[in-house]
Amino acid sequence: MSQQGASTAPPLTANQREWLQVRAYLQEHRHELSAVAAELYPEAVKVAGTPLLSAPSWLPADQVPLDSISLERHPSSGAPALTGTGAVTEHLRPERPDGTRYESYSAAVAELAAPRVFLNRSTYRLALVELASERSRMVFGPGSYFDSIDVGEACAHELAAARMGLIDRTPLRDAIGNPCDPSRRPTNVAISTLTLRHDETTGEVSFPLHWRDPAKVGHAGGLFMVIPVGVFQASGEQPWHVENDFSLWRSMLREFAEELLGESEEYGDGPIDYDSWPFAARMTEALGAGRIRADVLGLGVDPLTLATDLLTVVTIPADLYDDVFDSAVDVNEEGRLARSGCAPDGRWLMTDECMSAPVTGWPSSPVRSAASTTGRGT
Repeated sequence: MSQQGASTAPPLTANQREWLQVRAYLQEHRHELSAVAAELYPEAVKVAGTPLLSAPSWLPADQVPLDSISLERHPSSGAPALTGTGAVTEHLRPERPDGTRYESYSAAVAELAAPRVFLNRSTYRLALVELASERSRMVFGPGSYFDSIDVGEACAHELAAARMGLIDRTPLRDAIGNPCDPSRRPTNVAISTLTLRHDETTGEVSFPLHWRDPAKVGHAGGLFMVIPVGVFQASGEQPWHVENDFSLWRSMLREFAEELLGESEEYGDGPIDYDSWPFAARMTEALGAGRIRADVLGLGVDPLTLATDLLTVVTIPADLYDDVFDSAVDVNEEGRLARSGCAPDGRWLMTDECMSAPVTGWPSSPVRSAASTTGRGT
């Protein structure tokens, strides 16, 4: 017997059903679709011979110390040319039963296929970057997480639909043009950190990997990533968070704590006191003393989703790593941890199967050089 007042959701439209089929195909075939997408940009600079796209000004000749990069925040920075809500994305926004279309791709994801973690938090949106000059700098304006979903993830959906034979053109991707031009599309930056545990006695270098559970995340589900990875954003929406957290290192510290140690993303109403937070204070002290090394290798774009990653490498001596991450979790809010490593000569002891583009974007040379210089301050 049915309860009085109980409502039944209306049946899905043909548009919604087809959208879900394409979304499922995208989730299952992300790795191969990335390779297909890379072929669409034959003139683009590739990172270390991988599908990861870049630009000459984004790739320094050598590793750049993290603390040497100047950050600028321009709150009045103008919006990019495409926002994902115009006619060019209409074919990616299905019709509801009442005949209206979803106003954005993220709105369709939220209603039809929402992962466990899917929040539209504010971000630092990339406006300009220069890493290949004497003065490395990155300029940011205001943005939001869903901005990049509405354009980048929609682009991935569009290519999946084309591969399925459901459409014969990719108007959104064509309208964006150069994927390495932040003025064309909303560009959120994820800081993707290769975390190296260096055993100075044996020369062995190992690192954790993160399998991103597609049921939990809105980006790169089903693929392996380095860990930690996090969108460059403040820990909260209040102005004091936005000001206090505008630091690459502080963003990385929060991701280390959340993804490796399983700590909460809730940091309270007030600004974070990084100096009195034991984990952050210890890591920062070791960085200042030269025991930890943090470098930037460049900036790259996933050809499928246009997700933009700042490639960083943090090298930690084994004794400090084992102490700091003694309570590392096996499963976190976004997936599960895996283990991999490198031989002393920098050879990768893994294949690129089911790896995200940023994972395959690291050449072996930073592994060798980071390992050889770790502990220079001791």
